[in-house]
Amino acid sequence: MKHKNIFVACDTSNLSKIKKIIKQTQTNKLKIIPKFGLQFFYSKNGRKFLENFKKDFWLDLKINDIPQTASSAIDSLKDLKKCKYITVHVNGGLAMLSSIKKKAKSINKDLKVLGVTILTSLNDKSLKEIGHTKSVKQLVLKQAGLIKKSGCDGIVCSAQEAKMIRQKFKKLLIFTPGIRLPGDSADDQSRVMTPNDAFKNKVSGIVLGRSLIKGNIKSNTQKLIDHLNK
Repeated sequence: MKHKNIFVACDTSNLSKIKKIIKQTQTNKLKIIPKFGLQFFYSKNGRKFLENFKKDFWLDLKINDIPQTASSAIDSLKDLKKCKYITVHVNGGLAMLSSIKKKAKSINKDLKVLGVTILTSLNDKSLKEIGHTKSVKQLVLKQAGLIKKSGCDGIVCSAQEAKMIRQKFKKLLIFTPGIRLPGDSADDQSRVMTPNDAFKNKVSGIVLGRSLIKGNIKSNTQKLIDHLNK
């Protein structure tokens, strides 16, 4: 199972909790990579911690701005040598995506740029409230085309759209949040799936948050291992 891309969402600003999550999700049966989002990165000690982090990590900033500002933001992260993945919002448009990918390639050839599509907390009703006329699946497919055209490396979408994306874009990385272990609450997510079902939909990697870090982390990690072995 070590070849499976598994990410744990380190969604806290508490440094001691971050260290605990990282330590207790480590196992010789799986490689679990930490994903740091806005909450930790914006915290007092977050940026400094990542400067000295010695293992691969995913920085989930969902950058979304005009092309020059967005690419400059990427340039400001060049000291984070172990950052393997960075997220940007597809909403920023093709020019922004292309600009970010070009900058990322110039500062770190191993840095993968992932385009975030429709957040897994949203559904068709939510999109109509925003003003979109397309369904979630239609919009995600359209956005996947922009990601491919821009040269970015992958897409972040729900596992429910993954099979559709994989059929059309064979080589695109597909990473999926909104993953829950069987029996866990969906919480604020609208489009969720279990790890095994997500991998059956040909995803490249999955992100688990509360299913791993809520309660006993070591026990939850073992539940994940047992689930993937079924």
